[in-house]
Amino acid sequence: MPNKILMITTGGTIASESTEEGLAPVKSSHSLDKVINNISNDYEITTLDLFQLDSSNIQPEEWKQIAGCISEEYKKYDGVVLTHGTDTLAYTAAALSFMLRNIPIPVVLTGSQLPINHPLTDGIDNMRLAFTMASMKKPGVYIAFDHKVILGTRGVKVRTKGFDAFESVNYPYVAIVDGSGFRINELAIPNVGGNFSLESNVSEDVFLIKLTPGIRPEIFDMLSQMKYKGIVIEAFGLGGIHFIRRNLVEKLESMVKSGIAIVVVSQCLYENSDFSIYQAGQKALLAGVIEGNDMTTEAAVSKLMWALAKTNDVKVVRKIFETSYFNEITKK
Repeated sequence: MPNKILMITTGGTIASESTEEGLAPVKSSHSLDKVINNISNDYEITTLDLFQLDSSNIQPEEWKQIAGCISEEYKKYDGVVLTHGTDTLAYTAAALSFMLRNIPIPVVLTGSQLPINHPLTDGIDNMRLAFTMASMKKPGVYIAFDHKVILGTRGVKVRTKGFDAFESVNYPYVAIVDGSGFRINELAIPNVGGNFSLESNVSEDVFLIKLTPGIRPEIFDMLSQMKYKGIVIEAFGLGGIHFIRRNLVEKLESMVKSGIAIVVVSQCLYENSDFSIYQAGQKALLAGVIEGNDMTTEAAVSKLMWALAKTNDVKVVRKIFETSYFNEITKK
């Protein structure tokens, strides 16, 4: 029996054509039928057009729609392939990793840097890889791109045009394709246990801010006035936050006391934050911020949105961030 794969389309470059306003997603799954039929005879493929959007327009409302669709359909299939624009694909992959708790089948996101009808498109190879991973019976959410499979909570888009658009940050590749064929790293496959649950509620009241030297504490007053419940800060290096002249630490402490969850990750793409090493980091910890460790920004933002849909208690949010649900943090 061939593996039954559900392919869900959401738009993106892979489904785009030239218009008077530039590339725009207009193609449905029917336009991909020829490509799908040429990929392999090993799959029984069902297609579902969810929406046709540039991924810049895919927001929490669309995450909920995607998660809900997969929740309704997954029992019929051995795997799911989700075509998606590349610009926010890493955010969607991370969000789905939390929303689809203990999903018992692989959900694989893919897309392309050139439209599928372009003679040099990377979309065909990416789809081949996505279908292969979707048939592997490895539960969880993954990204398939440029001969590499990346854990959904570890992917980051690092190039705007290059076919090798995504990197696996602080985590090994789940699988690669090379001269030996398709090779899975079993040690990189997370343990998914327990019953599946759809947990698609997220708080949209989360803000991401990147620190710059000299940024004024008053910016956080504005965020508080706008009723944000959580803030993710990309701090310097190991987690540095300035406190001389413009005392950000004091401001963050008052925000935490008011019930706003503050998660801090590093601006550095690789390696982990460590607030214990420098005075600036230790002061931030005493102020009550939550250390993001080696999480990607995309995972930290989506996890905080997911956590705040469960609770407004900063202490509970901290416990959620200390828990690795889909290998989004490396346990010390």
